Amino acid sequence: MRFSNAFLDEIRDRVPISDVIGRRVTFDRKKTNVSRGDYWACCPFHGEKSPSFHCENRKGRYHCFGCGVSGDHFRFLTDLEGLSFPEAVQQIADMAGVAMPQPDVQAEQREKERMGLVEVMEMATRFFEDQLQTPAGAKARAYLRDRGLTGRTIETFRLGFATDSRNALKEHLAGKGVPKEAIEACGLVVHGPEIPVSYDRFRDRIMFPILSIREKVIAFGGRAMSPDAPAKYLNSNETELFHKGNVLYNHARARKSMQGANRAGNAAQDEKTAGTIIAVEGYMDVIALYQAGIENAVAPLGTALTENQLDLLWKMTPEPVLCFDGDGAGIRAANRAADLALPFIKPERTVRFALLPDGKDPDDLVRHEGRAPFDKVIASARPLAEMIWSREVQGANFETPESRAALEARLRQVTAVIADEDVRRHYQQDMRDRLNTFFRPVQRQGGNFGGNGGGGFSGNRQPRGGGGRGAAQGHAMPSAISDRLARSALVRGAQELPALRESVLALTVVNHPDLLFSHYDEIAIIEYENRDLQRLWSSLIGIAGAVGARLDRARLIEELEAAGFDTLLKGLEQQVRNSRLWTATAEAASEDANEGYQQALALHKRTRALLWQRRELERELALATEEGDNERVPQILRALQEVQNETVRLESQEAIIEGFGVMSGRVKGPAAR
Repeated sequence: MRFSNAFLDEIRDRVPISDVIGRRVTFDRKKTNVSRGDYWACCPFHGEKSPSFHCENRKGRYHCFGCGVSGDHFRFLTDLEGLSFPEAVQQIADMAGVAMPQPDVQAEQREKERMGLVEVMEMATRFFEDQLQTPAGAKARAYLRDRGLTGRTIETFRLGFATDSRNALKEHLAGKGVPKEAIEACGLVVHGPEIPVSYDRFRDRIMFPILSIREKVIAFGGRAMSPDAPAKYLNSNETELFHKGNVLYNHARARKSMQGANRAGNAAQDEKTAGTIIAVEGYMDVIALYQAGIENAVAPLGTALTENQLDLLWKMTPEPVLCFDGDGAGIRAANRAADLALPFIKPERTVRFALLPDGKDPDDLVRHEGRAPFDKVIASARPLAEMIWSREVQGANFETPESRAALEARLRQVTAVIADEDVRRHYQQDMRDRLNTFFRPVQRQGGNFGGNGGGGFSGNRQPRGGGGRGAAQGHAMPSAISDRLARSALVRGAQELPALRESVLALTVVNHPDLLFSHYDEIAIIEYENRDLQRLWSSLIGIAGAVGARLDRARLIEELEAAGFDTLLKGLEQQVRNSRLWTATAEAASEDANEGYQQALALHKRTRALLWQRRELERELALATEEGDNERVPQILRALQEVQNETVRLESQEAIIEGFGVMSGRVKGPAAR
């Protein structure tokens, strides 16, 4: 009897693979993480003393790193116990509490027809691939070359070309003996009662085959070569094989890539791009990322993300990253995706959002600037809760109690759609906490504004202009701490001074806040290692958004001191003056401060890039060591040494730059002290 894929998927999804395997093995308590559905045991297929056999409930797969066996529920039973496939299906169905399907002659006939259509789609794919290499495909090849795609990438994704002919594909398939009914059922021609003669659906287009999860071609996307074409991208219509809202482009390849990344072990778990899936907006984005080494990207097929596509993402990873262009259209799409996901989130099932620089898409970014900027965007992806908060407060004014109450009501309404009771409760608490922080009165010298200064919502004051940019990004001013506590040894001991370069960056902006508005986008995303500076920076950005262009040094320092950063600011000032870095002080001229800031920022970026590179190499080293790849291990070690040498060279260069201001003699008086 032949079982439908839908039935097999259903019973697999109902039964954790650990339940099947756990009847035959004893899971290792030390390595197993039950809460994550991650299990380890000694392999039942070969004798071993330490556990190298791994199964994961989320994927429904097992793999032994010792002998290399792998498979799913059914493969485990057929290989280990010698059951036939129908017997294995029967056993899993019994565990799932699902009745076995009765023989259905019509269903079996439909399955045969589907397989026939898959064969036709494969023939069409080969035809398009061949056409790309003909003289007629020269323009398409040039286009792909201009987009930076290599021959290997084109071959991997099986890109092709549909000539500007009404019947080239139809005649080719007919010549191979394919009946017209099959050609029509595949959606390869336009036909109907009002069309006397059917004609090819795709003409003068670069062709992108769309694969099923089983890596069979089920549809096509076509990119028009002519700028006058009514549709730049055209997808196959809905067919027996293809339902657009249920398919993700590059699904099968991305899932394999993610599984490989997860096998790399804990060394990779601190990287946001490892072990997750990144959803981008288009075919070319996926392909460009793949060529740049980012293989775990997928895309919806020319439309907004659907509920079924989101479910496919969650079946691969508990926290996919949804990546959107940073322009207005991209932000609107991100907000629609947030609304789509919110009702369905659960513990260990959510989404994050990565917004690209305005005017850039992933294809542009990796083609012109390499992989590193995109990795940084993904690493800084924002949680769903932050996206919801940001959307609700952006561009609004909360000067009155009525407007603040309206915001509170909107947030309550938005979070009410979350179906999971526990997650809904935590979201509502999170929004209340954000509201309390957002509207908390700023403590100033000479008393509190707004009465008792309590942390509750009622009676609190929102900073003027709260709909500004910093506030929209969720940056709220931290609560003030008392002067006595700020002066205490406890606080002074907790605020260890940051690295000198980080101190220079922060203090230069504090002393010259005009830099905030001339370099806002760059300044807002600076990442600090020091936690005290992280908090200072968050508050500083929030103040800039609240006050706007009226902000001057005196006002900024007043706000920061009121927020409890008095001790830290004094420590930064003393550290910088002790090092005679005059460009970071208030006495430096604007142009000198800007020059010093740019030098420090360049060094800061390069240092962080080297840190990221070192971590990635260490992750690769762990994987190569685990796999016993004796050829790659020395190569990676040499690369690590090169990174270390570059780090040392950079530190030496930084020392030279730090001494520049003093040696130049460009400043006299207090700044040189």
